[in-house]
Amino acid sequence: MNAKQLDEVVHKTQELIKTPTCCQEIKEMAEKWLKSVGSENEALMTQQYMAELKEDIMPIDNLIAFASSKDGQIYFSESKAKEIVRHSQEIQAQGAQYCDCPACTIVEDILKTLEG
Repeated sequence: MNAKQLDEVVHKTQELIKTPTCCQEIKEMAEKWLKSVGSENEALMTQQYMAELKEDIMPIDNLIAFASSKDGQIYFSESKAKEIVRHSQEIQAQGAQYCDCPACTIVEDILKTLEG
């Protein structure tokens, strides 16, 4: 990763940590990764960070399936779950592969930069 890419990922990671839709596992891994930048552990931590990002980003099909389920309706509320399904189907029809919440959007950007 070159210096420009590193700066971009650091900035996006700082944004990600502040995002209310970011899960705790990513926040913890992101903080560990930020602390490793410039250290001898940076490459290893980058691999672990990427693995966590890939594990936690929400594929649009999974979001639709969950929001359509009884558990999803309980988690979000029935009306919010229907809204999420409708919106998710709309963005999927436009080519979206992942949830477009703030956290997933940033995660997708970070992964694109890291996989460059």
